[in-house]
Amino acid sequence: MRNGTPVSFLSPRILVILTSQKVKVPPSIATNLGILVGLALNLRIYTAYERYMEGRKVWSKLSCVSASLARNIWMHVIERDGELGKQDLLGKVSFLNLVVAFAIALKHKIRFEPYTRYEDLQDLVGHLDTFARVAGQPSPREPVRPFMKHLNNLLRVAEANPRRELKRAKRPLGNLPLEILSYMGAYIQSINDNETFKSLSTICVVDNLQQLDDVLVTADRILNTPLPIAYTIAISQITWIYLLTLPIQLVHLMGWISVPVVLVSAYIILGMAAIGNEIENPFGIEVNDLPVELYCAQIASDIAIISSRPAAKFEDYVLHPDAKPLYPIDSKGSRYWPDASAEDIRSALRTRAAIGKKSIWRRMSAPVDILEALSPQQSMGGSTLNQQGA
Repeated sequence: MRNGTPVSFLSPRILVILTSQKVKVPPSIATNLGILVGLALNLRIYTAYERYMEGRKVWSKLSCVSASLARNIWMHVIERDGELGKQDLLGKVSFLNLVVAFAIALKHKIRFEPYTRYEDLQDLVGHLDTFARVAGQPSPREPVRPFMKHLNNLLRVAEANPRRELKRAKRPLGNLPLEILSYMGAYIQSINDNETFKSLSTICVVDNLQQLDDVLVTADRILNTPLPIAYTIAISQITWIYLLTLPIQLVHLMGWISVPVVLVSAYIILGMAAIGNEIENPFGIEVNDLPVELYCAQIASDIAIISSRPAAKFEDYVLHPDAKPLYPIDSKGSRYWPDASAEDIRSALRTRAAIGKKSIWRRMSAPVDILEALSPQQSMGGSTLNQQGA
């Protein structure tokens, strides 16, 4: 410093040259970097969306297998007479409750909630001897203010570790869905031993249990196989480098208009990156995650419907007076055709197959009063059964 004035290490001529120069970046650099960022974000979003769809497929398979398993047990397990019949009925109901408990326990497992003392699970598995029952109870959750929750979702910072319940456990937590499958297998063994279950049906049910085990393993694979951290870091760094250098690349081409262009570009690029972060774990509790509670409620509703009535019998629907087995060519009930021969029935079936699709659709969409006004001779196909019924 000389007389209060700082001394520059650069000569005045060099300073003039540096301040008079304009930084000009060729447009090809921005294009090439943009392609690289686009490929990186495409990889990020594709892997996240693939995990999201795999999670949905897991719950679709769980819903299908649960309904099939419940239907096989409810329909094919024989209820004996007397007190044994009551035990058989309670056994079937208890097994169906375990099917629902498996879905709910899987929901809690993939959300890192390892215990049994949850409102929707305690009454279903509280009586079972499991590791989760004696391991402890869930920690109370502190209420989060809506503003703080919204700010957290916006900034994506200071997120709580979802595995904190697993780290706090003082005892082995076990694997609750897997233990429920063991109790379900024990029931299958018991009904096979007392001969209330046919061996052929046992094969189907054992296959259903194997599919439930596959659902459990697949859900665990989706949950614990995120995009490798090296890819995540590299994609984040490439994205931010591109955004920070974008104004330099555009300012000499667009002037002050580059400011809104850069803002819009940054919003789009960071938004696409945020989408990948949001849907990477499809089993969470955020608004963009899968509605797992709805899927569990649907499984419970389907099983409740299956068990709401005794197993249907042949005479309950085949010989019912209101049954219309030859619909839509014949709207008469079963009381009009018991005296017909098998050949007459087959002839009517051939007639039904020969008529066009438009005729069938017209018949099925006609008002009920018009169908009732038709005489047997006016029925489509001229069925022999119609003539005999008349």
